[in-house]
Amino acid sequence: MQEPEIVETKSPEATVPNINNQTGTITKLQPSVQSQDQWLKYGEQVSGFLATLPDYVGTFFNRYKQPLITLGLIVAAIVTVRVVLAILDALNDIPLVAPTFELIGIGYSAWFVYRYLLKASNRQELTSEIAALKSQVVGKQIPES
Repeated sequence: MQEPEIVETKSPEATVPNINNQTGTITKLQPSVQSQDQWLKYGEQVSGFLATLPDYVGTFFNRYKQPLITLGLIVAAIVTVRVVLAILDALNDIPLVAPTFELIGIGYSAWFVYRYLLKASNRQELTSEIAALKSQVVGKQIPES
């Protein structure tokens, strides 16, 4: 396999003959007028873009407001769930915390069954409380009997 041949080319702008031909002197190179004009043109383009950027962002946000809010809420929910799971995992690593939480859960479940599920009148009370909560969340009024 042959290696490619490297050819070095020199542009006339890259070589500046006889700039520092005396020992101990430093000559300043002046940038060409063409490169200054080119930089000014780039600067004007960037300045124009940055001047109209707030209008573009405002128009974009107004046009896609609802999807952006929905996307933000989804991302926030995912981050919240991840943080809660990390906190629960950290708590689970502490000795005696996991069994304590299990005992609290078992105790609350036993109280809930005793309070609301054993008698028919208590089940009706629970049903009416759930319906009232549901009407508050959804916003519909249910007729009282």
